[in-house]
Amino acid sequence: MGELLLRISPSSTKDARQKQPMKLFVGGAEANVATALAGWNIPVRYCTVLPDNFMSQYVIQYLDARHIDTSAIMLAGNRIGLYYLETGADIKGGVVYDRERSSFSELKPGMIDWETIFEGVNWFHFTAISPALNQSIADVCLEALQVAARKGLQISVDLNYRSKLWKYGKDPKEVMPQLVQYCTVIMGNIWSANSLLGIPVDEQIHSHKSKDAYLNHATNTSLAIMEQFPQCKAVANTYRFDSNEEQILYYTTLQLGNQSYASKEFTCKGVVDRSGSGDCFMAGLIYGFHVHQNDPQELLNYAAAAAFGKLQEQGDATEQEVLQVEAGF
Repeated sequence: MGELLLRISPSSTKDARQKQPMKLFVGGAEANVATALAGWNIPVRYCTVLPDNFMSQYVIQYLDARHIDTSAIMLAGNRIGLYYLETGADIKGGVVYDRERSSFSELKPGMIDWETIFEGVNWFHFTAISPALNQSIADVCLEALQVAARKGLQISVDLNYRSKLWKYGKDPKEVMPQLVQYCTVIMGNIWSANSLLGIPVDEQIHSHKSKDAYLNHATNTSLAIMEQFPQCKAVANTYRFDSNEEQILYYTTLQLGNQSYASKEFTCKGVVDRSGSGDCFMAGLIYGFHVHQNDPQELLNYAAAAAFGKLQEQGDATEQEVLQVEAGF
């Protein structure tokens, strides 16, 4: 569940005289996760709110064509949220949001029948982007989580922190803990865990210049999360480092109880599109818990390879097939 967004980015060429100087992509963190899972043959239902107009119908047809169950999409309000992203930029930096008064942002508690939407569902996923929009959406998330927990669903959250959101007078640490308490799987990194949950972070960790230091910190952060939120059974952390030479270093960790796992290191020079890589990792985790639940290392390998592969795809959602991802590790 989350807001579907349309992304507008400049075309790769800087020639302003070209016929189509801008490109449009269907995005939104949760939609990206849904698209990946459906492409990997995991049945998925996507819940959002769109205006009742022709553009929404095209978007719904797009999702239907990717075998996503769109029956939980509500038609209300007046507009689809937008965001503008510089080509090749990181969504945490070079992004402009245009989401005010979007259909999703005007969602209020009581508008969605969660009992019906969760019929036949065994996993509920949301992200920290939704409660960052306004208090009403945060209340909707809480409403959904309470029903999902009562029905015994597995619940996952992506702790994706967006500093350009959270503008409605609440510190994330005032909102997120009451939502995360219901989650069984938590994904993020050591810095977002600090920003959203108040988990301590070593501000000098970069000075250590040591992979072991990052891995140890991930373990400590994960154990602190599990101690604070006993419902949580698994915590995943991602690390991505970009050098001045555009060299990318990427690896991930998974904590299951007292057992720590780390993926291999992935490296490449140059990235096609940074947007959606974290969403692909989250989708890989959910896929892994369905397919590789008895092999945590295989689970993590799949998620990490999927996320790294997404860096070489244009657009927000991955089109990698299972065999392509598996070939990556």
